[in-house]
Amino acid sequence: MSEAAQTLDGWYCLHDFRTVDWTTWKMLSSDERQSTIHEFLSLIEKWNTTQDRNEGSHALYTVVGQKADFMMMIMRPTMEELNEIETEFNKTKLAEFTVPAHSYVSVVELSNYLPATEDPYQNPQILARLYPKLPKANYVCFYPMDKRRQGNDNWYMLPMEDRKKLMYSHGMIGRQYAGKVKQIITGSVGFDDYEWGVTLFADDVLQFKKLVYEMRFDEVSARYGEFGSFFVGNILKEERVSSFLQV
Repeated sequence: MSEAAQTLDGWYCLHDFRTVDWTTWKMLSSDERQSTIHEFLSLIEKWNTTQDRNEGSHALYTVVGQKADFMMMIMRPTMEELNEIETEFNKTKLAEFTVPAHSYVSVVELSNYLPATEDPYQNPQILARLYPKLPKANYVCFYPMDKRRQGNDNWYMLPMEDRKKLMYSHGMIGRQYAGKVKQIITGSVGFDDYEWGVTLFADDVLQFKKLVYEMRFDEVSARYGEFGSFFVGNILKEERVSSFLQV
């Protein structure tokens, strides 16, 4: 039996994708719509307060394409808090005019494929990665992934040292995009349908295409990677929420 990778785990994460029922939304009066938008903005303000206290983080993006209309990405210290936030949104008036399109549950993860440190929880760089403040980048890209477990291409049958070498090579590609793309890896084994979620943030949307394409040629992806649906979107700043929902 191959040695299992050990992980450092940080904040729990929920990607919540929603589609707006525009037909029903337009049936509301202008005053009712404004009241509904105000209630949603008040909820976001609560999230801002939590983020200011470094007790979680969030990001709000519109989604391009027919998979969803917008995404709420929420990070919190416990799974219970994620559940409470999801329920709180579902109780808002706006939720009555949205249809759940997709969701993903995971936890920020760093593995021992990375170089070891004496006490990782005393390392500010590692803490910043485990408990990140989500950037206000112009664009987001999210996708889930697995490591293949078929025949000779079974990631989990490889010795630990082989996996470390492969992940080091894989990571070197990502480092070439430092300053262009911020990547957050969340583990979802036992939490959702895939094994990891990958969330990328960038101010130049083409960097997603370049990074993912280049990584496809690395052996970790080319031989062992299995990918789910990709979601890409534009940042939805608070001051744009009203115009986004304006009809």
